[in-house]
Amino acid sequence: MSERTKPTALVVMDRTSFRAHFDPVRLERLARLVTLADPVWTDEVDSPSARARLAGAEVLLTSWGAPTLTPERLAGAPALRAVFHCAGSVRSLVSSEVWRRGIQVTSAADANAIPVAEYTLAAIILAGKKAPFIAANSEAAYRGWSHLAGYGDLSNYRRTVGIVGFSRIGRRVVDLLRCLDSTVCLVADPYADADAVRSAGGTLLDLHEVLPRSEVLSLHAPALPGTRHMIGAAELALLPDHATVINTARGSLVDSQALVAECRAGRLFAILDVTEPEPLPPDAPLRATPNVMITPHLAGSLGSEILRLTDHTLAELSRWTAGEPLRAEVTPEALVLNA
Repeated sequence: MSERTKPTALVVMDRTSFRAHFDPVRLERLARLVTLADPVWTDEVDSPSARARLAGAEVLLTSWGAPTLTPERLAGAPALRAVFHCAGSVRSLVSSEVWRRGIQVTSAADANAIPVAEYTLAAIILAGKKAPFIAANSEAAYRGWSHLAGYGDLSNYRRTVGIVGFSRIGRRVVDLLRCLDSTVCLVADPYADADAVRSAGGTLLDLHEVLPRSEVLSLHAPALPGTRHMIGAAELALLPDHATVINTARGSLVDSQALVAECRAGRLFAILDVTEPEPLPPDAPLRATPNVMITPHLAGSLGSEILRLTDHTLAELSRWTAGEPLRAEVTPEALVLNA
């Protein structure tokens, strides 16, 4: 592709994200595909200098820290044809004006699903042995097996795992669970196809059929008005004693107050990589609740994993500049059902 025909691109994300996404090798790859604005990167699009670069941009590469593409901002980007998001969800990035203009949008959500699914598998395995909770209990941790009463069956053999949401991450988790010996995987998702779930290694059931059988319940549903507190007091009560709730999706899926009550009673356990709100305030009851392990949104891409997101995006950009079909395009219809 000649310099004259290459589209002009601007990278819009916060400084930390830019440094994580684009090492010299990947900047060079980007420059082979597009004509880069000068300077190539900005973390805002409202200053006079940023608006001048935005005005000529046909392509935006965005990530964490990118401002929302409001109608007002898009009015200053008359040449914009495509947005390549180097991270997961574009929900906070796009506005209805993006779709009205016919601007194409892609995301690296498929690539970001890989570490989340891997983290979830690790959490499921640790939950089988109740390792995080035993480690946090000094008496149980250092005085041997005789002090492990109250944790249930410490095993990863012939366990039943419930997956809520057959999303791109949920689907990967179901597939990864094949590595565990004789694990039964039950899936709850009103939009999933039973044959697709079966092909991945699971069995599709109604949520209220999944809950009573789930020794581990892993959440992978999107944050939508209809999924807020979908796991509340009534749903938690259906889980068997000593079950573990794992949430690597969105904090709003779980009624935290109800979860605190169950964990304080010693009946349930929880591994939470997301909370509501996020981060939790210092006095949040969840922080002081026993049988709860909280991590600060570690499951998604971090460190060198971010380069995988960049590679995914550059591959998609290469297809777009070559006039080939996109593989990770986001549509307004899909966004309704996804994170």
